[in-house]
Amino acid sequence: QVQLVESGGGVVQAGGSLRLSCAASGRALKIYNMAWFRQPPGKEREFVAAIKWVGDNTKYGDSVKGRFTISRDNAANIAYLQMNSLKPEDTAVYYCAATDAAYVLGTGSGDYRTWGQGTQVTVSS
Repeated sequence: QVQLVESGGGVVQAGGSLRLSCAASGRALKIYNMAWFRQPPGKEREFVAAIKWVGDNTKYGDSVKGRFTISRDNAANIAYLQMNSLKPEDTAVYYCAATDAAYVLGTGSGDYRTWGQGTQVTVSS
């Protein structure tokens, strides 16, 4: 199966940028879609962005459109989340997720089977 490991989280000032990485590994990788979710303190997990592993389809949550960009490096089995113009409300644990059995580029947690451990992003004002 696929294992996911996020990295790149940290503390950044409001208005700054941060780039998260999600490295996928496994004996036989079968990734259809990959996504980023986040869970702010005291709130439920919410959709951030998703990308097809093959092709150029992407989706973004309304709160991050125009500021965040999801991308991938298929050869390296890495997905990225470039976060610009960060706001304090972006503070959350960010999770990488993937599925090997779905075609539709889902935006719900239930659309993804494999999850990373999460990486903390803190935006200070």
